[in-house]
Amino acid sequence: MSARKTRGPKPIEQLRLCNQLCFPLYTASRLIIRLYTPLLSDLGMTYPQYLVMLVLWEHGRMTVNEIKEILYLDNNTVSPLLQRMEKIGLLKREHDESDHRKVIVKITPKGARLKEKAKAVPGRLFDSISKDNLEEFDYEAFYNSLQTFIGALADSQTDRSKDSGQE
Repeated sequence: MSARKTRGPKPIEQLRLCNQLCFPLYTASRLIIRLYTPLLSDLGMTYPQYLVMLVLWEHGRMTVNEIKEILYLDNNTVSPLLQRMEKIGLLKREHDESDHRKVIVKITPKGARLKEKAKAVPGRLFDSISKDNLEEFDYEAFYNSLQTFIGALADSQTDRSKDSGQE
């Protein structure tokens, strides 16, 4: 019987911060959100609100559960987020006529008008990143690798939910 090989650092090195896969991902996320913050404040939005608006601009009206699944959000995160966005007039929530358990989210005219202004955000974000450090950076390969990694993480979560009977 062969021993299962483990990937990653040697056991004695596993608890060093520099060997944690989560830390560079966490750091990159925080730094990218920090770059987005002034761009989105010009639109009167936070980063999570921007993500919701991107989903709605792309897909139109959606259920709360659809938004939650696309953005990998929990119920206790998405409900207050949508409530704040409705309060500032970016979207409207209403119960589905055919199934009152479902809540439909729609963009308001104010939310729709923001789309035109938001079109400049991705370009401005890339302009704000130091080009000298990214000359050899292959954005497309990195993006594709991240999507593959996210898919694997999501699949492992689904597998664990099935194993524990939570699905």
